Amino acid sequence: MPAQALDATHFELPGQTAFYQGKVRDVYTIEDLLVMVASDRISAFDHILPRAIPYKGQVLNQVATHFLEATRDICPNWLISSPDPNVAIGHACSPFRVEMVIRGYLVGHAWREYSSGKRTLCGVALPDGMVENQAFPTPIITPATKAEEGHDEDISREEIIAQGIIAEEDYLLLEKYTRELFQRGTEMAAQQGLILVDTKYEFGKKDGKIYLIDEIHTPDSSRYFYADGYQERLSRGEKQKHLSKEFVREWLIENGFQGLEGQSMPNMPDDFLDKVSNRYIELYEQITGQTFHKADTDDIVERVKENIIAAL
Repeated sequence: MPAQALDATHFELPGQTAFYQGKVRDVYTIEDLLVMVASDRISAFDHILPRAIPYKGQVLNQVATHFLEATRDICPNWLISSPDPNVAIGHACSPFRVEMVIRGYLVGHAWREYSSGKRTLCGVALPDGMVENQAFPTPIITPATKAEEGHDEDISREEIIAQGIIAEEDYLLLEKYTRELFQRGTEMAAQQGLILVDTKYEFGKKDGKIYLIDEIHTPDSSRYFYADGYQERLSRGEKQKHLSKEFVREWLIENGFQGLEGQSMPNMPDDFLDKVSNRYIELYEQITGQTFHKADTDDIVERVKENIIAAL
């Protein structure tokens, strides 16, 4: 029997006070707890693809919990337990309206801005003469405001404090945590032959205390390069070898879809689903250095529900 995918959940949990469905996660609020179910939905170009990917949610949840457990000595985080391969339960915090983006290398959005001639990003001065994929002298923090709708917007430290979005004392602590988390992530990646290129962290507050929230160092929130051959590719001006979900975007582009008006989503055949599923499992093993154990998916919705209720 082929593996079932967890497309969506619609539980009525004991004590449930709110439910929110994101692109990938189904989030239940139970008093002062959050129950986050990592579904197997997959998004690209701001669109949820029509078919879910078996084991993707398990990969995402278990990568995130792996790194949350490995960074507890740096800062408090929201995670209390993971009672199911697809589920994390933790503190419901009031989130800061800013994502802490940290970049070790000149890629993606930063490179697009740089190549257009800009030499400051989010108030941070960028050195002249850099090339795409080159490491910054020290990692730079380029915060982004979290938009209710549309795209997140770049913002500087000075603007965040001046506009009262985050108090200065809190913001300086967020910067400290961000640098230390990125350093730990960099060291852990290096042990796996990887380079942590850039990532984002989200923080929240509960009872006056700052917590790291959401996922960290997953392929959905971070960019990784393979360390082997990085310098050679850089010196030849070649593309770097990525460890990310970029291959999904590439397949969509090849099949005529980039999320633009008038484009229709291509059909996702079974063999492509299997390929993406296997790539996510490879991602898990490459990032964590651990063997992936496929959870039983025969009745995945019931399994998830039973494990949540047992944990509450």
